[in-house]
Amino acid sequence: MKAESYSTRNAELDGWAIVIESYSVGDRFYCSISSADPGARFARSEGASLEEAERVALEKARRYLAQTRVRK
Repeated sequence: MKAESYSTRNAELDGWAIVIESYSVGDRFYCSISSADPGARFARSEGASLEEAERVALEKARRYLAQTRVRK
């Protein structure tokens, strides 16, 4: 099978710059979220629709970012 409908976009989530990547394979949709600065992928999900996959990935990302310590 081949990935279709691939898209990538920059966004901001709770003050963090992130990159949202999404695509579909067959009838499943996948989404991954990575940090825009170092590029580390830290949240992934899949779902029956693009909206579901992105919603779950964003929930995971928000939870992980809330646990991140910021040094000033």
